[in-house]
Amino acid sequence: MSKLAILGGKPVIEKGHPELFQWPIVNEKMLKDVQEVLLTGNMSGTDISRRFEEGFAKWQKRKYALSHNNGTNALTAAFYGAGLGPGDELICTTLTYWASCLGALSLGASVVFCDVDPVTLQMDPASFEERITPRTKAVVVVHYKAMPCDMDRIMAIAKKHRLKVIEDVSHAQGGHYKGKMLGTFGDVAAMSLMSGKSFAIGEGGMLVTDDEEIYRRAVRFGHYDRIHSCYKKEEFADTLSLPVGGLKNRMHQMSSAVGLVQLEKYEKERREIDRAMKYFWKKVSDIPGLTKVYPKEKGSDKAGWYASHFMYDSEAFSGVSNKTFCEALTRECGTTVFPGANMPLHYSSLFSSFDIYGHGRPTAKLYLPNGVYPRKLSGKLPVAEKAGGTVINDLWFKHCDKEAIDRYAEAFHKVAKYHRDLLKINDTDRITGSIAFTKRKH
Repeated sequence: MSKLAILGGKPVIEKGHPELFQWPIVNEKMLKDVQEVLLTGNMSGTDISRRFEEGFAKWQKRKYALSHNNGTNALTAAFYGAGLGPGDELICTTLTYWASCLGALSLGASVVFCDVDPVTLQMDPASFEERITPRTKAVVVVHYKAMPCDMDRIMAIAKKHRLKVIEDVSHAQGGHYKGKMLGTFGDVAAMSLMSGKSFAIGEGGMLVTDDEEIYRRAVRFGHYDRIHSCYKKEEFADTLSLPVGGLKNRMHQMSSAVGLVQLEKYEKERREIDRAMKYFWKKVSDIPGLTKVYPKEKGSDKAGWYASHFMYDSEAFSGVSNKTFCEALTRECGTTVFPGANMPLHYSSLFSSFDIYGHGRPTAKLYLPNGVYPRKLSGKLPVAEKAGGTVINDLWFKHCDKEAIDRYAEAFHKVAKYHRDLLKINDTDRITGSIAFTKRKH
């Protein structure tokens, strides 16, 4: 019998360490402040949210911050704020969460996808530039899986072609590229702050910018109760202070209360995560076939390591897939280890042929000239399409408990050592969660 737990052996960790992975970290002040919002019935106000915005803008070193009920609406407001509209094209990496770009379709724009770097999984600047057309209005730069993008090259390309730059910092709040905070390079940045993110407030999003007009447009788009604060009366007399986007995007004040506390403690927690993750990688860096992914530029970092990934070379493990390797790790660790990355968005018909609003033609094609098709503008994206089989997501340690982390490192070493035993497992038959065994030559 194999020594691997997935094949009947004893796991390295029989009882897990849930405290290592619990997130967000809730303290007494957070509980007290949320309770006060509830007891005072101040859930739908804006006073706490405005204080949160002021603190967030100061932390980000931006002039303006505008809170939203979620990151999706914050991103769509950023698109509107940047002037994205009918007939425009927005370039985005295909390997990201849908909220990074899907909102552009509701504004009449089309999304053109570009490829990614095979290791960092960040936007490939060359692929980005190849997809620029006369209709390209903006690029959304996603700092995917906590890794900063190559902002030097991306900003140079955007400047050359006079494009607006929108940063999606949902995976990398507080991260840096060459000493400068992510979200401060482009014309506007937006990010999710939901409970799973590294800067977690429950549910919410934030838009930050130095551009007053982008901020004003974002306010008018979905914050009807703020319009009078940044527009002259004659500017909104005809619209009667109604939100031009038909949306109510304000943040729930319980989330804002949590956010204020997070501003006080996030940097300390982020540093603790960084210590824990780097300690773990010192313990497993000698395993051939597993490669840590971390910025090489001085002054760059992985923020809170949200959804962080590392590279998996199946050839170094006798052809064992990352999927099977992860299931073996999961059984040894007592906590789930996930393979892969997001589904490439260009696979979805929403961005090419689906009629969302009943116009009688594809929504993504609605305002494009005849003979121009979004799917052809994106073209082939071979790196992103293969990325799912080359990536494993890091265990996300929140505390640097070296003794406990040593046990997880031991589990990784064990699976690597006995990986050939995993060749008995048939990936195809395990899609439903069952484990099938086949006769295969080692």
